[in-house]
Amino acid sequence: MVGGATVIVGVIGNPIEHSLSPRMHNAAFEYLGLDYIYVPFKVLERDLTNAVRGARAFNLKGFNVTIPHKVSIIKFLGAVDFRARKIGAVNTVVNDEGKLLGYNTDGLGALAALREEGIDPEGRKILILGAGGASRAITFTLASICSKLTILNRTGIKAVQLAKELKNAGSKVDGKGLTLESLEKELIDSDILINTTSMGMYPNVEESPVPKEFLHKDLVVFDIVYNPLETLLLRNARNIGAKPINGVGMLVNQGAIGFKMWTGCEAPKNIMRKVVIESLLGRD
Repeated sequence: MVGGATVIVGVIGNPIEHSLSPRMHNAAFEYLGLDYIYVPFKVLERDLTNAVRGARAFNLKGFNVTIPHKVSIIKFLGAVDFRARKIGAVNTVVNDEGKLLGYNTDGLGALAALREEGIDPEGRKILILGAGGASRAITFTLASICSKLTILNRTGIKAVQLAKELKNAGSKVDGKGLTLESLEKELIDSDILINTTSMGMYPNVEESPVPKEFLHKDLVVFDIVYNPLETLLLRNARNIGAKPINGVGMLVNQGAIGFKMWTGCEAPKNIMRKVVIESLLGRD
């Protein structure tokens, strides 16, 4: 029962109707018996200033940030975590007695998802497709632990620029244009492939960023898309004996980090994952 003592958290973005975060977090709050509620807030770009004022005025404990506000939110925050500042985007905000603190949990969520599947990226050769916000978060997290990281993007200059920003990460980082030739060449000796593009996402479920014949059975294929649960890329990977990992683990783990920031409690990730999968399968 929502009452005067109920702690409010949420997510701001536009569009917001598709977000699974409210179901995921509210199920976790209920499971742990926490007097919290997670609410989706549709916020237009022109209303972001007022939305932040409202978050303070209504004493929200925190909120997630999604498209299109992950970059523009930064100027409204009292402090931004080093990782989020390097990435240039914030997806989680904590209200510390009126001071809004910004974090980015996407990269740590991706790393946790890999490790949950028994994959340790340390010392591995990683190929990342895309150079957008999700790619930035993941590359800034993995570049310091892998042996080699290559970024391929349709607009090659974005991949090159991102690689330059990572030049002091501790591993060899390269950025190139995404072509069939560059993709085939880089995949030959890659250990882990991570797709951060939207290709294959519902409703375009018959699209894949990688031809099936380029995959090999020793490859780990991580697609951060979670709708559908098995993209064409992952289905092709499974069919040739490669290791497929979908985007549910990243969604759950990045959310679990924010959950702990707001509540001080370890998130019940098994409950969160169950709710996400059931929602995607239409069983909710």
